[in-house]
Amino acid sequence: MELLHKELTEKVIGCFYEVYNTLGYGFLESVYEKAFMHELELRGLEAIRQGRVDVFYKEQKVGDYLCDILVEDKILLELKATPLKVEHEYQLLNYLKATDVEVGYLFSFGKEAKFKRRVFENEFK
Repeated sequence: MELLHKELTEKVIGCFYEVYNTLGYGFLESVYEKAFMHELELRGLEAIRQGRVDVFYKEQKVGDYLCDILVEDKILLELKATPLKVEHEYQLLNYLKATDVEVGYLFSFGKEAKFKRRVFENEFK
């Protein structure tokens, strides 16, 4: 099975490690967000910081939310300056369920660089 948005995913993960390896641990989430955006732009990727994403319920738009970064209108990025918690994973999965974006990443800039990938394909929404 082919990984959804494989090439884009590899670039995004590369950006994450570049930012983490350059800045390390201990900054505010907003610093990592700005650095991540800069790195995405350096690599020629279209990204929106605090991107507004529509939320649907039974095919009816019921609201919107701001994701940390939306890359190429295909991948949601949620950044954390702390270790990942299960609540963060549920938050990301709920965003994917409620939007037409299918792939999301949760990136932790905690003491260890970690990330989680979640996919929720539109055919199941």
